[in-house]
Amino acid sequence: MNSAYFSTEFVSSAEYPDQCPETVAEVAFAGRSNAGKSSAINTLTRNGKLARTSRTPGRTQLINHFCVKDDRFLVDLPGYGYAQVSRDKQRAWQRSMTSYLSGRESLMGLVAVMDIRHPLQPVDWDLLEIQQSAGIDLHVLLTKADKIARSARGRAVAAVQKQLADAGIEATLQYFSSLKAEGVDDVHAVLDHWLFDKPLPG
Repeated sequence: MNSAYFSTEFVSSAEYPDQCPETVAEVAFAGRSNAGKSSAINTLTRNGKLARTSRTPGRTQLINHFCVKDDRFLVDLPGYGYAQVSRDKQRAWQRSMTSYLSGRESLMGLVAVMDIRHPLQPVDWDLLEIQQSAGIDLHVLLTKADKIARSARGRAVAAVQKQLADAGIEATLQYFSSLKAEGVDDVHAVLDHWLFDKPLPG
């Protein structure tokens, strides 16, 4: 566990990628609306009010930057796949995510957040297609693990791993529970590697 994440602070929100702040290194979190993305960020930083959470899907509509330290950031990307969002907005999200994932030189990795009970929905595959095109490292976070039996968690991880492998997608993955704070050390290890150990671009 790295206590550096417990001092993470909100810096800015942006509607478009070209409005995002300059960073040395950043890791982005993306996931379907109501998959537990913002809750995961809050659990990892021990700040329940850092990323805005809501029972209403689709609450995160902006690209939110949170500084860990030394210009290294966590980024909360807009939720996707919310049924009540118009097709125009869905297409706008896809354009924005393509621009962000392909154009951010300081982006070191993507954490794809999925509800362990409903992983790899069609919109998740849309995100992974963008991620693959951008060539960004991938970590899959299967959230809400407390909602299923402990014996089922390993099977869920193995099933997702097989689907990704069959699709030719390389990724690390784990289960996670914001409610029980399970899996925090494993995510911190991934973030440490991407933000602090991995050679910086350029």
